[in-house]
Order: sequence, then structure tokens, then C-alpha cells
Amino acid sequence: MEVADKANPPVCRIMDYGKYKYEAAQKAKESRRKSTNVVIKEMKYRPKIGSGDFDTKTKKVERFLAEGHKVKVTIMFRGREMAHPELGKKILDHVADEVVHLARVEVVPKLDGRNMIMVLAPDKRAQAAHAAKLKEEAEAAAVDGTAPVAAAPAPDAPAPPLAPSAPLPTDAPEAADPDDAPAPAPAAPADSDAAAS
Repeated sequence: MEVADKANPPVCRIMDYGKYKYEAAQKAKESRRKSTNVVIKEMKYRPKIGSGDFDTKTKKVERFLAEGHKVKVTIMFRGREMAHPELGKKILDHVADEVVHLARVEVVPKLDGRNMIMVLAPDKRAQAAHAAKLKEEAEAAAVDGTAPVAAAPAPDAPAPPLAPSAPLPTDAPEAADPDDAPAPAPAAPADSDAAAS
């Protein structure tokens, strides 16, 4: 096989061609394995999204970023919502603030027809800084003697025994306000016949 064709005289090497093809295939396979396949995930929000839905969708965005994917965040406007694109920008900025420890904004929010789009890309430096900060806080808590917040018990773990409690109230309603309390029954007049006997 010719190794250096530009040299004078050209340099050749005698080799096993089958072995050469095998090694070349192995190198190509290794390079494909090392390359990361970045997928762009998309999360859609609405301008009138509730806080619970916002938190759920943002946690999903965090998961995508932690897996190494880029995330395209889309705000979908309908009808008269198009008159207030600042609401969509405010939501996108809020999403970016929530995931600042995982990602950086790759494409700033821009209006594209009826949608406002922003692209987030995973940021290894921010993730490393956040992990170092958490580790530092955990070490500081260990030095102070304060235990970190305990994790929730496993679902299959037995429930802790209940502490003895005060007896349960009776079925009689308790009067919270003295004005609402029932009036005491009037005393029965003493019967002169009953008293005489």
C-alpha cells in the first residue's frame, strides 16, 4: 500500500489489506460512538399558563437539558393574545431564569408568526458550577451539624407509628362564637302542688 505518494521516491508498505479495512472500520465506529447526537426537543407554553403547568413543563425542560439536548421553547399566541407579545417574552425570560443553572440562551426570544421562540442549549460550565455550589452547601451543613433536608421516604417503606393524640371530639358541634351558642333552657317554674306533697 502506498503511504507517502508525494515523497521522492514514493513510500510503500506491504500489509494485510483485510486487517487494514477492519482497523479503519473500528476507528470509524469509535468516532461515531464518541460523537453525541444532539436532538432539539420542543416545549410549548401559552401566555395564560398557570403556575402548576408552568412548573411541570419547566421541570421537563430541565430534564431534557440535563440529558444534553437542546430545547426550543415556544409560546403560542391565539387571537387577541398577539397584541401582547410582552407577556410571552416575560414567560420565556422566567423559563430562562429557572434553568440558568443548566443552560444558556442560544437564540434570544423572537416573534415568528403567531409563535415566540427561544432556544436553550446545555451549558457544561453552569452545570459544573451549580454542582460545586450544592456540594459546598452540603459540606457547610455537615460542618455546622445541621442535617440536610431529609429525602421523602420510599413509597414501599412502612409508615411511622402515629403519636398518641387527644381523644377525638364528640359529634356535638362546638360553638365558636358565644352569640352562636344555643340559649340555655329556661328553668321550669316550681309547681306549688308538687312542692306541697
